[in-house]
Amino acid sequence: MAEGRTPGGPGQVSLEDVEEAALTLAGVAVRTPMEESRWLSGLVGGPVSLKCENLQRTGSFKARGAYVRMARLTDAERARGVVAASAGNHAQGVALAAQTLGIRATVFMPEGAPIPKENATRGYGAEVVFAGQYLEDALVAAGRFAEETGAVLIHPFDHVDVVAGQGTCGLEIMEQAPEARTVLVPTGGGGLLAGIAIAIKARHPDVRVVGVQAEHAAAFPGSLAAGAPVALGEMRTMADGIAVGRPGAITFAAIRDLVDDVVTVSEESLSRALLALVERAKMVVEPAGAAAVAALLDAPGAFETPVVAVLSGGNIDPLLLGKVIRHGLAAAGRFLYLRVVVADRPGDLARLLAEVSAAGGNVLEVAHERTSPRLALDEVEVRLQLETRGGPHTEQLLARLRERGYRVEE
Repeated sequence: MAEGRTPGGPGQVSLEDVEEAALTLAGVAVRTPMEESRWLSGLVGGPVSLKCENLQRTGSFKARGAYVRMARLTDAERARGVVAASAGNHAQGVALAAQTLGIRATVFMPEGAPIPKENATRGYGAEVVFAGQYLEDALVAAGRFAEETGAVLIHPFDHVDVVAGQGTCGLEIMEQAPEARTVLVPTGGGGLLAGIAIAIKARHPDVRVVGVQAEHAAAFPGSLAAGAPVALGEMRTMADGIAVGRPGAITFAAIRDLVDDVVTVSEESLSRALLALVERAKMVVEPAGAAAVAALLDAPGAFETPVVAVLSGGNIDPLLLGKVIRHGLAAAGRFLYLRVVVADRPGDLARLLAEVSAAGGNVLEVAHERTSPRLALDEVEVRLQLETRGGPHTEQLLARLRERGYRVEE
């Protein structure tokens, strides 16, 4: 232990641990940029900056903690190899660290893990094994593998070295945005949130640190209310990077003691935030990485400015990106799905489309239904997929159609 160091208790992480982790990461992790966001600043009425961990090596903050943990292994431990469980981002961090340090790595992933994350993990030289539906299932399989082979388990969040490594992001935040009053952090198992809170609160206890979880994969609110980690019965979210069903002991204690609040966001909010980041900030992020911005969009006046929103990762499957963008467009009122009843006569469909065009709607798809019991013999239901300019334009378009006598259902 370094002379003059102030250690944490058993299972705790101190500011000195985080500062030592920063030295370990020198030349390995990227000091990711802090980008001012004018559009978000205008929305919330004060300065908002984005901490771009989506531009970190491997595309997420996970490389920080994984490398610190593995760099501190003994020669004997390195010789036994390492094993990890991850939906993808921790997997890549472990694989990169293993490649850099010359360690054999095996990674267990839940079934359905994003293909780009799987391919990137293999590309760094790790062996990938699929196990179970959720991260917790993969963790069980990884633990069994560790017992059988002697490989060292590199936990995705619940280890002091991992938390210390993630905390280096917090050191950078306060160096890059010393005036920050609120820091919003996407949260799954809590490693990033705990590490950032430790780094920030030790020097700036008045800065508000808030975790953000997907509402259908939010283990922390219930656990904090119960006073101990509580497992979720099920999870449903596209934000696989923060889909963790049970907080860790180390992360729970730090978040309980240091974090000011944990809020949740819906899938629609995540979609809108991801779309807005692509459109306005020119940032590609995964759904988990957009959680902090989703919280801002949901409640623009809830957070004291200046605000820092952490973009925790950018590893998104292009197919999912397309789906999320379409969902985000729909959630933002930019895609409109209508069922319109018209008379089954020549020219009536053309007249309907002309009204849509006159209202400024762009028709993407048209389909007909003639056999519904809801329709009269001389009626047809037209299903339209339209592109609009947003909520107000959508309302204007709907009002125009209804004024013309059309039966319209969204």
